[in-house]
Amino acid sequence: MTRGNGSYSKVHFQGKEEDFVIMVDDVKAVQDWKEDRSIPLAQVVNGFKIFVTHKHGAQGVYDEASKQTLENEFGSHNEDECMIKILEGGTLQETETGQRQGPKNDSMGARQGH
Repeated sequence: MTRGNGSYSKVHFQGKEEDFVIMVDDVKAVQDWKEDRSIPLAQVVNGFKIFVTHKHGAQGVYDEASKQTLENEFGSHNEDECMIKILEGGTLQETETGQRQGPKNDSMGARQGH
């Protein structure tokens, strides 16, 4: 695989005041978890962080959700409980990332002798 190529999966949950995103290992892991809740969250989520996008949907800048934001939206600041609610009510999205574009070596300049 070329550097920069790959895919990642996330679950987007549109709340009353914020949009929440969590990263997941893959689509199949989430589908398996929804059918069998005995699967630990650690095998589904990719890092135990909940992000907010400040009402920019699944796109935009990801900031880590504060405990107060989680409390306001989900009635709890326990991240495991909030992740379960996001997985249950969110939209699963898989994204392919393309090869990196742009200059490969900016330091070469105009290649003139000094």
